[in-house]
Amino acid sequence: MFFTRIPCPKWVNHDPEYLRKSSKYFPLVGILVGGIGAIVFYGFSLLFSTEIALLLSMVSTIYTTGAFHEDGFADVCDGFGGGWTKEKILLIMKDSRLGTYGTIGILLLLAIKFSALREIETSYIPLILISGHSLSRFIATTLIYTHPYVRDTEDSKAKPAAKSMSLSMLLISGFFGIVPLVFFFNPLVGLAIIPMYFSKMFLAAKFKKWIGGQTGDCAGAVQQLSEVIFYLSVIALWKYIW
Repeated sequence: MFFTRIPCPKWVNHDPEYLRKSSKYFPLVGILVGGIGAIVFYGFSLLFSTEIALLLSMVSTIYTTGAFHEDGFADVCDGFGGGWTKEKILLIMKDSRLGTYGTIGILLLLAIKFSALREIETSYIPLILISGHSLSRFIATTLIYTHPYVRDTEDSKAKPAAKSMSLSMLLISGFFGIVPLVFFFNPLVGLAIIPMYFSKMFLAAKFKKWIGGQTGDCAGAVQQLSEVIFYLSVIALWKYIW
């Protein structure tokens, strides 16, 4: 309900406490979303070129999540690109309109994501997609664990955000995030976690400096950036280690 457009039973209600408790399952949602992208890619690769199959796969994951994390990334680009105080940054990020920084940022992000996936051997792309979506969501949960939530006011249901996470919840999140890596023949692919976490530290330092913590948009930005970093890391590992 919070992170996809997949219908939930009618008895499932919107509740901030549910979101807090479910935050440990974010990577499991990533496995589901990545799995949808993998199935779409494989199916359309039988009919069309790899490029078209990749684009349709990206469309499917974006549609499944309602561009939830992409929107967070764009809001962070706008907020930290155009705001010079905590109050201004938070105000810009809460604005539903897309600005210049957000437009340029999301276009470049999607372009790099597509180009990186195109460089990966076609037979590995489905597993790479699943791993990228699950691991990046685990990296996003580490931001929730290490940095406090800083919104001054409660947001609408359209942009819920987990505000805290215990160590046990983080460990469960890590388990689901890392599980897809077990299916790789070479365990060195796990090294991709290192640059992914560094990308989180880079953004987290900016979040801490300018607004004192994190918001739901910040977590979305970490997820998107670390997902792209994963794809780029896999390319580098394939080139220099495999």
